[in-house]
Amino acid sequence: MLQLPDTGYAPTADEIAAIHAWFAEYDAAAARRDIERMADLAVFPLNLVSDDSAGDGVSAQWDRERFVETMTHVMGEGTEDITFDSVRTPVFLGPAMAVVFTDSTMTAGGATQRLRYADVLVKRNGRWAFQSMLQGGWGDNLR
Repeated sequence: MLQLPDTGYAPTADEIAAIHAWFAEYDAAAARRDIERMADLAVFPLNLVSDDSAGDGVSAQWDRERFVETMTHVMGEGTEDITFDSVRTPVFLGPAMAVVFTDSTMTAGGATQRLRYADVLVKRNGRWAFQSMLQGGWGDNLR
């Protein structure tokens, strides 16, 4: 069994379930290419952290408009289904903050791609939202 870091906060089963339910909603929007709904589930400005082709760390902040524009370009406007098979490991820093590590397989148009990333989620007004996205290999697109 994976040993999670001791952050001093022990989430309840309901809190863990709420994180997984949030991701189910986000993945369903992504599968439909509903970029606007994906954006509804974020806190802007959104922080992005990656590395570039030179091996340097890169970060950026996007407003909603940039998120929608970029994700529309990245995900395309095709009609084929996108499916995700993901294993998520939430690490709660408190009742309103979690870092969620994801190992995922995305399939679109018959092509499969493995993804590994982390998201920082915050709870506002009783609902989770993502505030930071961390994934290697996208840094050249963040400049």
